[in-house]
Amino acid sequence: MAKHSLIREVLGWVLIIPIAFTANFLIQTYAFAQTEVRNVSMQGTLYEGQRLIEDKLSYRFSDPSRGDIVILDGPEYEQRLIKRLIGVPGNIIDIKDGRLYVNGELQEEPYVKGMTYAAGLAVPYTVPEGHVFVMGDNRERSTDSRQLGPIALTSIEGKAVLRVWPPKDIGKVE
Repeated sequence: MAKHSLIREVLGWVLIIPIAFTANFLIQTYAFAQTEVRNVSMQGTLYEGQRLIEDKLSYRFSDPSRGDIVILDGPEYEQRLIKRLIGVPGNIIDIKDGRLYVNGELQEEPYVKGMTYAAGLAVPYTVPEGHVFVMGDNRERSTDSRQLGPIALTSIEGKAVLRVWPPKDIGKVE
């Protein structure tokens, strides 16, 4: 009897382990994933070494919105980028006297560290269809749409929603 119990136990684990790995793979690929902040471009909001939960589902059902913190992953990038979405298709981006304007309106950005410069971007700039315009919150130390150009909507992997590491920083990403 003990032999049959052991065999059942082993068979149970043999079935459970692949199911668990498959479920984990599917969740991380299509629903939620963990990502790490690897540079200083979002300092003021996010810091190097922090770990985030990324929502990969939301943008399957709705468009990204201005102000979202997005994770970018495309063939044109050496590593994943984390940036704030500044402009959606059709928005007009302008930078004057170190301040950001979208569609002619001055943007109140209490999270921004440093001044906002055009950094080579010819302004005013209209965001093309199928693309977005992103910037880091640490404007003086960020490589973003001002240098990279518009970002294809297909390069947006997900939205940063939760800070999970280190424990003192746990909370919603805004």
